[in-house]
Amino acid sequence: MVDTLQTRPASKSAPGPLTSPFAGHEGGAFPNAAGEIGVVLTTSLLPGTALVSTWISGIDGLCTALNNAWGALPAKTGQTSSTTAGLVMRTGPEEFLVLPEDGKDIARSLREIVTPDIGSVTDLGHARCRIHIEGMRCNATLGKLFPLDLRGAAFPVGEVRLTGTHHVPCVLHRLGADSFDMLVFSTYAYDQLSTVLDAALEFGVKLSLQ
Repeated sequence: MVDTLQTRPASKSAPGPLTSPFAGHEGGAFPNAAGEIGVVLTTSLLPGTALVSTWISGIDGLCTALNNAWGALPAKTGQTSSTTAGLVMRTGPEEFLVLPEDGKDIARSLREIVTPDIGSVTDLGHARCRIHIEGMRCNATLGKLFPLDLRGAAFPVGEVRLTGTHHVPCVLHRLGADSFDMLVFSTYAYDQLSTVLDAALEFGVKLSLQ
């Protein structure tokens, strides 16, 4: 009889150039000893992602320019808002991470709004990707990895937290009570997915690679 608790998703060699950051992992369902799947993982790329930032004295000018172009911005670090440009996350007092809904490259158009005297725009479409995690045991899985209070009152739906595991950074975006997006560096995505898989194995995990 196979001990399913000891059966883990197979991993091949780490990805090489011009491949998905998650290449080498194999998708599929890996139930626990009770035959349960408590965690569902889905990976994807984040084309078009851009970081908009400025210096302390420039934040008023940056917010004015972006508000005029998009509408209301998130007021505090950790908050998000849906705008005409896509989802905007306030990842710091003077910076915003922008995820266009259609994956369109918006860095060029952003630079027309955010001129050098206002701030800077960095194209991160090649440098960020996403691990979506959901399921009745996703909170328990994330609790193994991140030093965060995941209760709804401390981490409301729609907000983000800048965190990390094993000294590797991550932006955690709460989509629902049991649903999160992990926005990770492409450089570390392969190993971060391995870490999440290991944390989820006792609950049963299903992995879909996109």
